[in-house]
Amino acid sequence: MLSKQWKGLLIAACLNASFSTLAWAEDYMETALPSPEQRNVILIIGDGMDDQQITIARNYLVGANGRLPLDELPMRGAVQILAIENKPDGKPLYVSDSANTATSLATGEITSRGRISTGTGDNKILPTIVELAQQQGFRTGLVSTSSVTDATPAAFVAHMSTRICQSPDLMQAVVYRDILMGDCAQETKDKGGLGSIAEQMAESKLDVILGGGSQYFEPLTPGNSSQTVLGAASAAGFRTVSSAAELSEAESAERLLGLFSPDTMPVRLRGENGRQAESPEPGWLNYIHRYLGDVTQPAVMVCEANPEFSGMPSLKAMTDAALQTLQKAGSPGFFLMIESASIDKQSHYRKPCGSIGEVEQLNEALASATAFADSHPNTLILVTADHSQAAQIVPVESLFKLFPIPIFTPGKLARIKTPEGSLMAINYATNNFSAEEHTGANVPIFGNQEAIGRVPTFLTQPQIFAVMRDYLELD
Repeated sequence: MLSKQWKGLLIAACLNASFSTLAWAEDYMETALPSPEQRNVILIIGDGMDDQQITIARNYLVGANGRLPLDELPMRGAVQILAIENKPDGKPLYVSDSANTATSLATGEITSRGRISTGTGDNKILPTIVELAQQQGFRTGLVSTSSVTDATPAAFVAHMSTRICQSPDLMQAVVYRDILMGDCAQETKDKGGLGSIAEQMAESKLDVILGGGSQYFEPLTPGNSSQTVLGAASAAGFRTVSSAAELSEAESAERLLGLFSPDTMPVRLRGENGRQAESPEPGWLNYIHRYLGDVTQPAVMVCEANPEFSGMPSLKAMTDAALQTLQKAGSPGFFLMIESASIDKQSHYRKPCGSIGEVEQLNEALASATAFADSHPNTLILVTADHSQAAQIVPVESLFKLFPIPIFTPGKLARIKTPEGSLMAINYATNNFSAEEHTGANVPIFGNQEAIGRVPTFLTQPQIFAVMRDYLELD
């Protein structure tokens, strides 16, 4: 039988051991898990991904009754797009491009089409959320399936009067078929400017840049006859990779620059044998009078794997690499922008299967981001689009089919057989040119649990910048 004295000593020893174990566990948790003070923002942009594009992809990928990872996010709202004319006190424009919309997201400012984080009229440099985050020690990254120098990623880190000035050899007057496309001659370094978008990226403080666009890093840096822009990036501390295999081996890179195609990366899906939307063919009697004759609709197509995509890192793979690289003990957190760019680009060329595959890629990247946020508290995920696009789901059979007259779209039509066995008709009719236009509708915004109470159900695009800035507690 233990005496009272021994019992007291034993209890004290156990308590001391317990507190020592607890202290050790706390020390371990502090080093093994993210600091609770760390805050991260993951902004995912579907270029041109309006509700039409999401619905088209949902119908094809998971069926009309299915749900995409986007649909599982607990917060959803609508975003009004804003743009102004390219002159002082410019009037509102109701249809935007990727440059001014990305500028709104990146800076919270309204500017004119084609501008990369510069002010309308005065060409004033507009500070971006990436630059503000870097000033306070946050790590930063950009991931895109376009060229990394394209409008959306560029607006988060570069400043340029027009989006086409992507490399040193595109700074002078850019002419296409005798048409002047733009001129950034006054923004070259020898004129006191910041240089091309690729130069600005190579000299930036970004920790991760992944996507296409290797051709824009191949020219020599101005004033240096032996160093390319890519070489300048390497000299600045970037580990450069150019293939999926090299990306998977770059786990320990402190800074990572991956360029996996000369320009925009190939898309995952394409129309059968490369087909796109086509014009219905009216019979000859219809040319006599629009109420006469009949019409032949484009043949039904299926979506198939694009052989050019083989060997490319997926958007998910690039997202996973970026998340791994951006995590660093001691930093206050990170900002990461992820773009699925060719939802828009394929819609311009009336290729619905290409857009479907890129919505699928976005949802895969979102799944990775959501899994990361589940294990890393204080991670805000926002998913939105920069602008709306041309694609519309229309009836396979006209609602007016009982009228004894030929009724058909004046645009281009793709009739796709879905895995459910139904037909889905996708129409493009914004113009009679070789490329479709953007449109001016609201776009959706989705968010994870961290977005609830922070993101209004209706907001303007520049307000998204404010939400992200305030979440990261940036000055």
